[in-house]
Amino acid sequence: MRNSYPADGFRGNNVDSMWQAVEELRSRFEKRSGSRAGKGEVRSAVLALLAERPMHGYQIIREIEERSRGSWKPSAGSVYPTLQLLADEGLIRAEESNGRKIYSLTDAGREEVAGAATSTPWESTGPASGTGFAALPKAGVELAQAASQVGRTGTPEQVQEAVAVLNDARRRLYAILAQG
Repeated sequence: MRNSYPADGFRGNNVDSMWQAVEELRSRFEKRSGSRAGKGEVRSAVLALLAERPMHGYQIIREIEERSRGSWKPSAGSVYPTLQLLADEGLIRAEESNGRKIYSLTDAGREEVAGAATSTPWESTGPASGTGFAALPKAGVELAQAASQVGRTGTPEQVQEAVAVLNDARRRLYAILAQG
C-alpha cells in the first residue's frame, strides 16, 4: 500500500482517491481474513462439529462459516485432507450415503473430543466474540469508511477534526505495540 495515497492528503478532487484507497484496504483485509485459521483449528473444529452429529464435508464448511458469523470459511482443500487424516488416525469414519461420504466420530474420536479444550475455534476468535485477528480488519475497514464519509460530505472543519482523531488513533495503536 506504500505510495497508494496522495502526498497532499484527501482534499478537493482527491476524495475519489481516498475512496479507492478505502476499497484497496478493504480488499486486502478481506483476502487476509475469513479464510485462514491457525494450525490445528480446522482439526478441532471438525472434531467439535462431528461430536454434535454426523456430517458431510460441505456441511462442515458451511457450519464453521455460520458459527463464525462469516469470519472463517475453511476451504475444501483444508477440510477434506483433515477428514482423511482424522480417518487415518481412527478418530472418525466415513460411510457412503446417497453418493456422499458422511463422517462421524469413532469411540477414539469421542475420547479425543472429551479430553480437548472446551472452546471451539469459532468461539475464541472472530467478530462474534470481538477478539482475534478477524475483528481487527473489520474494525479498520469500518473506520476507513467513516473517514471516507467525512471526507466526502464534511465541512473543512469536520475534516480537520477527523484527521486529528485518526492521527491520535494511529499513535495509540503504535503505543499498544510498544507495550508488548
